[in-house]
Amino acid sequence: MSNEVENGAVAAQAEGAQRPVVQPVQVHVKDDDAIACYANFCRVTGSPEELIVDFGLNPQPVGVPKDPIQVKQRVIMNFFTAKRLLAALQMSVQRHEAVFGVLETDIQKRLRVPNQGQ
Repeated sequence: MSNEVENGAVAAQAEGAQRPVVQPVQVHVKDDDAIACYANFCRVTGSPEELIVDFGLNPQPVGVPKDPIQVKQRVIMNFFTAKRLLAALQMSVQRHEAVFGVLETDIQKRLRVPNQGQ
């Protein structure tokens, strides 16, 4: 759901549905020059005005890496955009888990082999 539709629906509910709900807006995106990269590591830092999300590849995902993780991409955004991103990611993960099951983020739990004899 786009932010424009979401904000319109909330505003209409807040005003007792006195004004019509905002219709979805078609946003055109040009992604011809986008570069796709894989990341299995992210770090979030920031300031009171901005959020900084660094992405990289951890060649040793189990345990403490021996070598430093190289950050290959950095996304800087304001907190409004970060909140919209959070909502979009949450919705996407919920849909994925509804189809494929809960995602375990603790790698130690994922690596445990169940007892086969019991």
